[in-house]
Amino acid sequence: MHIAGAVRVVVSAAACGVLLTTLASCGDGQDAKTRGARSGGAQKDKPRTVDLKRIPDVGDRLQSQIPSNSRQVVAVYGAGRNSADSTVVLYTKSGSTWDRAAGWKGHNGKKGWTADHHENDKRSPVGVFTLTDAGGVLPDPGALLPYTETASIQAPHYWAKSHWNDFDYVIAIDYNRVKGTAPNDPTRPQGQSKGGSIWLHMDHGSGTSACVSMPKAAMEKLLRTLDPKQNPVVVMGDRASLRA
Repeated sequence: MHIAGAVRVVVSAAACGVLLTTLASCGDGQDAKTRGARSGGAQKDKPRTVDLKRIPDVGDRLQSQIPSNSRQVVAVYGAGRNSADSTVVLYTKSGSTWDRAAGWKGHNGKKGWTADHHENDKRSPVGVFTLTDAGGVLPDPGALLPYTETASIQAPHYWAKSHWNDFDYVIAIDYNRVKGTAPNDPTRPQGQSKGGSIWLHMDHGSGTSACVSMPKAAMEKLLRTLDPKQNPVVVMGDRASLRA
């Protein structure tokens, strides 16, 4: 159900981590072509073949974790295990084929990626996670996911000014959280040590504490496109881990 401009009862101390205490989770492409062989002295370019029955460059392990009823996938391709740079691609399914709908440059945890995320490790968790809830400081831009508008989610102003708008728009990644709650709900089903409040949010130009960030236009596109009826998920990790 779409919730426009509603303010849920939240614990304002938890904004992408636990504000005022840990703030541990956030804050602080083009298709390739291969060269053809020479034929009669001429060299021809041939497009790379991509299996659109699958999400490109995602191996069997994570591919099998994408729910069969999911028709929207946000793929986050990290540049390297210890890199904060990533590429974010939105795929939508038409029939049995995945189509590349949009793509953007983004950032992930400032120390890269991990398969065993813990609070304050500054790495984003590798895996497949559902996307069920959204929100932000700004009014609902037309989100299809339930959207919680609340000032309590705003980045604290003791952070660098470049980070103040990080949470104007956010989409909660369902890692160690309760689905169906505001993105900054502080509940951690797996315990506080496993971290939480890991979001897709606005980019400030560098790595995050664990979240994935991207430009404002990208966030607006995702909010207006990701549909709970399509069971959207995010598949995220460094490229080597994604291919495994």
